[in-house]
Amino acid sequence: MGEFTEAMAQLAAGVAVITVRDGRDDVGVTVSALMSVSVDPPLVLASLGSRGYLTEVLLRQDRWAAALLSADQAAIASRFATSGRPSARHLVAGTPHHRGPHSEALIVDGGVAALEVETSQVVPAGDHTLFVARVLAVDYVDSTPLPLVRLRGRYRPV
Repeated sequence: MGEFTEAMAQLAAGVAVITVRDGRDDVGVTVSALMSVSVDPPLVLASLGSRGYLTEVLLRQDRWAAALLSADQAAIASRFATSGRPSARHLVAGTPHHRGPHSEALIVDGGVAALEVETSQVVPAGDHTLFVARVLAVDYVDSTPLPLVRLRGRYRPV
């Protein structure tokens, strides 16, 4: 497994924060496994560890958001990647953000783009769960900042 993990770490991947509103709480996690699946209709796919709390919540809540982070947002990525993290509301404290009108999820501002989506298909895949989601809205796009990527186990600007 270690050799496979190291091999896949050679592939640069964009970094995003996925958030979802769960009743009176907000939950979020950093991912580097978010990708476009289709333009017509617009679909994305997120891969999450099957044992994670966010996976449990996304199996109950269909609407969620993804903020694609910019190169200067590595600290935010680290906050949402820490195990035992508190509510997403605490993680975005002091960081510009807003609540998406379609998903009610917290959306981190200042990234390169943000989407609000609705899960249309859930696929078990080994130790992960794949969430295929229809894009409800592109919340913002800003091509000015460089995107944040994960490569060889570290966050890096492109």
